[in-house]
Amino acid sequence: MSTVNLSELSDEQLVHSEMNAQRELAAHQLRHATGKLENNSLLGKTRRAIARAQGEIRRREIAAKLVNGALRTKHLGSYKPAALGSAPEAGGSFLKNMLDSEQTAE
Repeated sequence: MSTVNLSELSDEQLVHSEMNAQRELAAHQLRHATGKLENNSLLGKTRRAIARAQGEIRRREIAAKLVNGALRTKHLGSYKPAALGSAPEAGGSFLKNMLDSEQTAE
């Protein structure tokens, strides 16, 4: 997400990129809690990416005179979670897929 200019994304793409970053943050936090996160700076980088996306979303909402969270609510239903790492998203829960990806990475 750092290489993409957020102002060039559509509203839907922007909301989806923020949601993907939130999933990445959850994955990094899980790995950090289990002691398997090798690069702790990923936590801060991901938080900053989320903040940048949220700032751009809010800027667009203000420009369109929408209430806070309107874009997120509008595009929430069209969000399809992307696979994190090399873990397949073929059913199961997010946590199960995260644990499976840790086992395959070893």
